[in-house]
Amino acid sequence: MRFWIAAAAVALLAACSHKQVDQPAKLTPIKATLRARRIWTASVGGFQFLGFGDGQMKELRLGLGLAVQGARVFASGHKGLVAAFNLRTGRRLWQTDTRVPLGGGPAVHGDLLVVGASNGDVIALNASNGKPLWKVALPGAIISSPAVSNALVAVRTIDGTLHALSPRNGKELWETHQEMPSLTLRGAAIPVIVDNMVISGFANGKVLAVNASDGTQRWVATVSEPHGQTAIERLSDVQGAAIVADQDVYTVGYHGTVDMLALKSGQPWWSHKASSFRGLALGKRRVYMTTEDGAVVALNRKNGAVIWTQKALRYRSLTTPAVSKYGVVVADYQGYVHWLNKRTGAFEARAESGGVRVSNPPIAIGNEVLVVNDVGEITAFRVSPRHR
Repeated sequence: MRFWIAAAAVALLAACSHKQVDQPAKLTPIKATLRARRIWTASVGGFQFLGFGDGQMKELRLGLGLAVQGARVFASGHKGLVAAFNLRTGRRLWQTDTRVPLGGGPAVHGDLLVVGASNGDVIALNASNGKPLWKVALPGAIISSPAVSNALVAVRTIDGTLHALSPRNGKELWETHQEMPSLTLRGAAIPVIVDNMVISGFANGKVLAVNASDGTQRWVATVSEPHGQTAIERLSDVQGAAIVADQDVYTVGYHGTVDMLALKSGQPWWSHKASSFRGLALGKRRVYMTTEDGAVVALNRKNGAVIWTQKALRYRSLTTPAVSKYGVVVADYQGYVHWLNKRTGAFEARAESGGVRVSNPPIAIGNEVLVVNDVGEITAFRVSPRHR
């Protein structure tokens, strides 16, 4: 039997082993150099929590982020709604009720929009009007976004299987599987399609690249080796999406390392010890990450050397960072959105997005930033420098 645990539970259990629970850092006033103005809000609903027996709520850790294509924003909610909005105004363009418990997506490519459900359903919609195109059932929960190209739809199920489906009708083209440890974080990496390859991380600490045509292995890299005596200490999940830039692949693992790998071979160019259950963000000269304890770190893209570390948000369950025109953006468990200076890590702005946890990464488009919280509320901010 395999068990999944939420990242918050990992932090809590690790803290309990030291007889003291690490409390989220309290926010202190900042001297804002940027102005973050809320320009619109919208909602797709769908609580990402379940009752936990004693009246408490259990976080589902679903991959219901946002997707942007041109002037449209796509969103999906756990109760089944998928919707498109105007990027500038937030006006709803269309809405479709899939009537399944969505867990991952949306992903969009051309006129094809794909979402996945926690019951294993994969649903394709027309991105222009929301009309259903096809639906298939996979034998595993989907809690991360698919990846879509002209040739295939790549879907990671929570049991460690990577599926390739036909974009035309959903027919399965191939699948490949990685053996999972008995205890993992509840999550699944988002696959990436690039250069006729599909690249994905797995809960066994490995990043796998396979041929997009038939699923045969191109290379495999280990970015997190299990260590320690207990099952929790030996957690080694790779949950964030790999980032591909030019001929390099950037990845990070839990209880592992952040690595730059060669795209063609998986050979490591550099490796830096790190632990994160989120993904990475890439700037022109830096790689940005949030660590398992909530520090935001900037690394040199060329050699992995640490440039700066911002620790004022520790234990606030930060999202994967996003790189915007005016800073590095992360959101936290209370719905606050924080802008950090790219060069120094100093705070430049802070805004509130609804008082509810934000689990999925912000989306940055120029000077605008969008976030969706865990009850499906979308907030769009426009950022500008403050006049001195």
